[in-house]
Amino acid sequence: MALLRPKQTMVINSWGFVLPALFLVVTFTLYPVVKSLWLSFHAGQGMITRFVGLSNIYRLVNDPIFHKTLFNTSIFLVIQVPVMIVLAMIVAACLNIPNLRFRGLWRTAVFLPCITSLVAYSILFKSMFSFDGIINYALLASGIISEPISWLSDPFWARIVIASAITWHWTGYNMIFYIAAMQNIDRSIYEAARIDGISETRQFLSITIPMLKPVILFTTVTSTIGTLQLFDETMNITGGGPVNSTLTLSMYIYNLSFKFVPNYGYAATVSYVIVVLVAILAFVQFWLARERD
Repeated sequence: MALLRPKQTMVINSWGFVLPALFLVVTFTLYPVVKSLWLSFHAGQGMITRFVGLSNIYRLVNDPIFHKTLFNTSIFLVIQVPVMIVLAMIVAACLNIPNLRFRGLWRTAVFLPCITSLVAYSILFKSMFSFDGIINYALLASGIISEPISWLSDPFWARIVIASAITWHWTGYNMIFYIAAMQNIDRSIYEAARIDGISETRQFLSITIPMLKPVILFTTVTSTIGTLQLFDETMNITGGGPVNSTLTLSMYIYNLSFKFVPNYGYAATVSYVIVVLVAILAFVQFWLARERD
């Protein structure tokens, strides 16, 4: 028994280190997930709820505002995410040229937007794209347009503004991953391709992109998750308008919880739509990127 005491002491000491972190994970991660799942089967005003089973799902299916938010979020996901990923890859390739002067300065300039406060840059974009903002002023002065564009009061242009803001903010974040991955590609591969007379464009398409496959998968999954949770830009730039054209799933959850008469049960149900979409899209992306024999 005496021989077991040091081992028992080591186990007790180990649990002493693990338990505080485990307590925090259970309290602030596991419990809220389980509680929100249980809450999604309830309905009522504020904290006064009653069990309603699958009624929230039936309401979800027949909710026109939910359909609108799902459509808006899908628009940003299908259009903005691919544009951002491709743009980040192209910028990374340009800033990875060995003899490029001031590479550090250019990389910092592209990366800087992603460390900017979400609220601060959203307000800046709202000011820039206002009816009498600098964007309309520049377009009018250059003769590109003959009258100001209603960027924030027209559904089509409002979506363009939101997509532009997201792209501006997060392209540099994805670019850093691509640059790091490109620097790990053996330069001898490019030298051999250059000797064989392969153009730089073909090298990028046939060598760089296949070698970046794991990083492309990672950035696509993280960008998908971020877009499905889109909130700050739409809240601060357009407020979900005009006529709900930029209202996203996260904004709808916020409105159900805090803006309208609080219905936490239905808000929890809508939140699990995001969970399901993330799981499905991540599975599809991993399946498409799997190694084929």
